[in-house]
Amino acid sequence: MLTASILKIFYWPGARYDFSLLIQAFLMVGVQMTLLKVALDNRPAWRGERPFVETEEGRPLDFWRWKAQRPYVYQLALLYAEGPRYPQASLTDRYMLHRYWEYLLFLTFGLLILHTLLQPDGSSLYTKFIGYLGLTIEAALALPQLQANYRARSCKGFRVSVLANWLFGDMMKMGYFFASEPGRVPWAFKICGMFQACCDAGLGLQYWMYGEGEALGDLDIRLS
Repeated sequence: MLTASILKIFYWPGARYDFSLLIQAFLMVGVQMTLLKVALDNRPAWRGERPFVETEEGRPLDFWRWKAQRPYVYQLALLYAEGPRYPQASLTDRYMLHRYWEYLLFLTFGLLILHTLLQPDGSSLYTKFIGYLGLTIEAALALPQLQANYRARSCKGFRVSVLANWLFGDMMKMGYFFASEPGRVPWAFKICGMFQACCDAGLGLQYWMYGEGEALGDLDIRLS
């Protein structure tokens, strides 16, 4: 979500879309940075996970639960070089936490440099690319939840209040997009907004079909 919001902010200088959407993107960055800080401070303890090894919980590759402190590429090098021997804790937790903030800083300053060099306008391929990329990332955020619900054949643990707010937000957003004056909201917002609304409607359909029954294999579906 942070990546999507940052890309939307840098989409504005070229596309000059409605200013209220730009304000929303800045607010989302602030909220999501706060949530990221809370999530990192309260993340689960490392349990010996290794790259590309599925756990019993069924999390794909378990990559967001890694606790190893070294950068990802270095971890892969050690994995191939040392076989079953895997570094468990080589640096401090503080270094690991910095990796997330470093990514956000590199992304922001990288886009800032590109904007300074390219001076994009609304018709440039670069402007369209970062716009569709950021909005596609945001629109696809519900896909992991859809997959988790489908695999578990259950929506147990998924808050109906979250679903209701998503659906209500989709209705308000789509109404705003298509009721606005022509040119104020680019088609990138409308297309990705429709896809996101379809995903959220799919979650609603799953909740109606599966309910909050026991998940198959006791899978963890609480991604949201």
